[in-house]
Amino acid sequence: MSKHRSFFGAIAVAALLVLSMGHAALSSSLGGAASSTSAAGARALAPTAGCGKTPTLGSGTHSIQSGGKTRSFILRTPDNYNNNTPYRLIFGFHWRGGTATEVDSGGTSGYPWSFYGLRQMSNNGAIFVAPQGLNGGWANSGGEDVTLVDDLIRRIEADLCVDTSQRFALGFSYGGGMSYALACTRATVFRAVAVYAGAQLSGCNDGSQPIAYMGLHGIGDSVLNISQGRSLRDRFVRNNGCNAQNPPEPGSGSRTHITTTYSGCRAGYPVVWAAFDNGHMPGPVDGTYAESGITTWTKGEVWRFFSQFGSNPNPTSTPTPPPGTKTSQLRGVASGRCLDVTGVSQVNGALAQIWDCNGQNNQKWTSNGASELRVYGNKCLDVSNQSTTDGAQVQIWDCNGQNNQKWRFNSDGTITAIGANKCLDVPNNATANGTKLAIWSCNGGGNQRWTRS
Repeated sequence: MSKHRSFFGAIAVAALLVLSMGHAALSSSLGGAASSTSAAGARALAPTAGCGKTPTLGSGTHSIQSGGKTRSFILRTPDNYNNNTPYRLIFGFHWRGGTATEVDSGGTSGYPWSFYGLRQMSNNGAIFVAPQGLNGGWANSGGEDVTLVDDLIRRIEADLCVDTSQRFALGFSYGGGMSYALACTRATVFRAVAVYAGAQLSGCNDGSQPIAYMGLHGIGDSVLNISQGRSLRDRFVRNNGCNAQNPPEPGSGSRTHITTTYSGCRAGYPVVWAAFDNGHMPGPVDGTYAESGITTWTKGEVWRFFSQFGSNPNPTSTPTPPPGTKTSQLRGVASGRCLDVTGVSQVNGALAQIWDCNGQNNQKWTSNGASELRVYGNKCLDVSNQSTTDGAQVQIWDCNGQNNQKWRFNSDGTITAIGANKCLDVPNNATANGTKLAIWSCNGGGNQRWTRS
């Protein structure tokens, strides 16, 4: 995990508060890049001029002229880049005093935290760009950093194959402020943004249009108070037409996180808020006050938020459709074995496991509009004792409508236990018949992904 260095000092905090004031108006048009993108909620895949071309841009550090200055950025293209495949384009912005190199490398956590973990989550299926801020930050004076992003989009899309309906931005702290500035200024250019521990530090020109928005913030953040993150979120709660609410947040000492998806938002414009019991950091880990880019839950949740908008050009599994009244087997991606009730039992408390797929009734699961997963008609997949703890066992029980019996099917193939906000998991990546299932913090691994058959 990379260190955030001087950003945590009181002097730096004061400097950031000054930077949040007095920005000049940002430029109002992306020009060519903007013209190819319609309103966010109704965007269609639109390949760029770079599709079909032999690229001249490759992974590594590059320079670009923008606003009369020489700026630098790091680009990462998929190892198996196909110039006929339109890819997602994801911008990752560093924190104050950070560097594009740290965003790209993942710091001490390495590749699992590259671009806040999304390179790993994307399974080599997206184009990533990390611009370098001036003086280690994103003051965006006169809109120059937004102009840099405009120029980078033009250059990249002229050379590489990008789906213009699939542009995303994310960043921590000052980088979160920059992502927020893009949400305000380029809502018709970017599909969604994720703001880690952000505040209004890079300006917000216009800021009246909807965009899919995810905010993540620690309740104990002593650098940028969580109230500042809530303020950013609430702008897009209003813009996106969501129902106003005070989403639940974990208590001090709980060392957990709570993710809330707002209700009532306009189709295609969700707002998600993830509050956690920790301080100023992008990679918190439940159960501890440490952070780790390897084991943090944030990368999985942000990737699920982004990946719901269209399909991954290089998916790791067949996306599981959203629940309806549908009966099927659920096959584990890593094990190739099916979700099964031990011993074909119909007794309350019989444990769920993986077993060779055989089409018997103890492997036939019906999803319904109540977010239940039923077996035998009247038994529900259930998290034992309504637990929210990693490793809690999964069983069957008489259906009762409680949250520990509700499940959400995600576009990346994971299945979330709604009451615990954790994923249906094959412990320790086991693949053997009879391995009992549990819930675990979502990480997008093959042991948490399922396909219908």
